[in-house]
Formats: sequence, structure tokens, C-alpha cells
Amino acid sequence: MTAQLDQLLQSYIQQVDAQLEHIIPPATGPAAELNKAMRYSVFNGGKRVRPALCFAAAEAVAGSNDNTAKVAAAVEMIHAYSLIHDDLPAMDDDDLRRGVPTCHIQFDEATAILAGDALQSLAFKQLTELTDLPASTNLKLIAILSDLAGCNGMVSGQAVDLVSTGKQLSADELNYMHNHKTGALIEASVVMGALATDATTEQQIDALRQFARSIGLAFQIQDDILDVESSTEQLGKSQGSDSANNKATYTSILGVEKARTEAERLYQKSVDALSIFTDSADPLRGLAKFIVHRSF
Repeated sequence: MTAQLDQLLQSYIQQVDAQLEHIIPPATGPAAELNKAMRYSVFNGGKRVRPALCFAAAEAVAGSNDNTAKVAAAVEMIHAYSLIHDDLPAMDDDDLRRGVPTCHIQFDEATAILAGDALQSLAFKQLTELTDLPASTNLKLIAILSDLAGCNGMVSGQAVDLVSTGKQLSADELNYMHNHKTGALIEASVVMGALATDATTEQQIDALRQFARSIGLAFQIQDDILDVESSTEQLGKSQGSDSANNKATYTSILGVEKARTEAERLYQKSVDALSIFTDSADPLRGLAKFIVHRSF
């Protein structure tokens, strides 16, 4: 990662973290344990890739504004809720996330489930607090997140992942699963970040969707490579957990080198999709490069 991109990422992280701090309840009062679990799961050192994509997409079309951090916070809360539930014993049964105990280990299963539920609903509340946007645009943002985070997107991918455990999938079946499980929320991040500026064209949105769909799949391929090549300390979660859980992965189907080649192909495809933009899209280009070359 270049120093310039790192500085930019830190700026995005500071802005979204300030917004998350503002909207997530303090760990006090009768529901203190629930609020503590919510805060534990959100403020535990995530990369904030999805919020960064929100900001970078806004910069590509018109520049970020007060709504960008709110949209980024909404997406990050959906992401955090999905990780809490994904780690539960009934799903992936993981005990480590971002280098610390998972929510249900740190607290208990019931609290973890409720924390995920609360973060999901709080994300949509956040989208009702956008300002200076036409109602039609605001509704479109809510519709995109509910669609891509739900049964037409992320949740559908998670369901396919569960029923596919222990089975041999084709590359097309694996693409379907991860276009939904991982790619859908990345697509939401990019498209929503741009739309919240209320200054996009249809051509720009189409290009950003193409970018997001390519880099979303590349993100998952790199995750699969890291699960084989990296360490638990670097990953912040149990290394080799996919293999231990009999999960179908890009490395198990393609092998590491072919998976790496496919990630590079998708990276190039994502960058090509941004050709209609000038250097205003350089933050998106930098994030794409980081996604496919990261080591954690």
C-alpha cells in the first residue's frame, strides 16, 4: 500500500468510526451487555474496506459529503452483523475474529445473536437520517442495501455456503456463492457511496457496478489464498479454517497459482471498468490494488 493510499484510508476510517461512535448506543443502561457486544464487534480493528469503497466511489463522481459517512456506517454495521452471525456455532463455529474472541465467545450465543440483529436494524435507521437528498434517492439507497444484504444477495450466498459444505462445487457454482456472500455487500458499498452524492449518471453507476462485481470476487479469491498461505496471527482468524470445515474454495478448485491468476484478471477487469473516470477514481483504483495484494 502506498503512503498516499494509507493516509486516505486512515481518513476514511476516522470519518466512519466517528459516525459509528455517534449512532451505536453506549455500553450503559439496562441493555448495557447488548450494547457492549455491538461495540465490541464493530470497534475491533476491521479493515473498513467497505466504508472505504463508499468514500472512494463518492470521490469518483462528485466528492464525499456528510451523507457518505452515514452510508459507510450503515454498510459497516451490516457487515459486522453478518460476521457475528457467520461465526456462530450453527454456522461456521469460529472462535477468533480480527485477532480477538468472536462475539459469542466473548459474551454468549444469545447476546451475539441479538447484537447482530440490533446492528442490522440500526443500519437501516442510519439511512433514514441522510440529509439534502430527494426522497426517491433515499428510498433507492434503502432498497439497494435491503436487496444486496438480504435474500437476493449476502444472505442467499451464506445459505448456499452452508448447504455446500463438504461438497465439490464447480467454478460457476463457487462464483455464484461468492458473488452473493461477499460481492453483494461490496457492490452495495460502491453504488451507495456514489448515489448518496446525488450527482451520478446511469453510465457512471453501470461502470461502478462492473468495478464492484469484479473486485468483490477478487476479494474472496484473495481471502481463499490467504487462508492457505498466511498465518493465524496475520489473518486475525484461524488459518486453514476453510479446509478444516470442508469448505469449497477457489484454491481447492483451481489451485493457488490459478486462483492468483484469476484474482489478477478480475483486478484488471475492475480497473478497466473505471476507464470513464479521470483521476477522481484513483482512490478506487488504489483500493482495488490493495484488495488483491493484501496480506491480511
